[in-house]
Amino acid sequence: MVEAVAFGLGYTAVLIWIGSALVGSFGYDGYNPYWSAIPHLRTDTAGAIAFGLSIVTLAVSRYLELSRRSSVPTEPVPRSARVLAVQAVADTAMFLGTALVLYLSCNAFMHPETLNIQLTHLAPWPTEGTVRVVGLAVCLVAVATRRYLRATATRPSKAAPVTEQAGIAA
Repeated sequence: MVEAVAFGLGYTAVLIWIGSALVGSFGYDGYNPYWSAIPHLRTDTAGAIAFGLSIVTLAVSRYLELSRRSSVPTEPVPRSARVLAVQAVADTAMFLGTALVLYLSCNAFMHPETLNIQLTHLAPWPTEGTVRVVGLAVCLVAVATRRYLRATATRPSKAAPVTEQAGIAA
């Protein structure tokens, strides 16, 4: 579970860093808030924090994954239709959440003033900035869920004695 959450958090932090880096790369004011709901969190500061967080969380997740995989041989676990459906939704949410965050991040550096306006004329709320943060939250949950389901898709196998594995009868 820790591995999955760390990976989801790291993935989301990378998306935050990319959006912040794009703002800086295109010469826009990094002093603007990353999200209007947290007015004192500057875009450049959010990017720097996210980059550091991604280094730590992705390294922890990878270490835990490598430790888990190196411990014992595994075999596939049969999955119920419900678990497969959850994984399908998580895969789709990860893909579309990433696309949404990248689109709104690109929009933020092309037209930064749009972050504080409503997303659609059909409803007074949410703003583009809020939808970008919601997209990040969707990515965090979807990536963590996907990683967890993949990590639990196998179980330790009952290893045969070495003599049988080598084709030697005991």
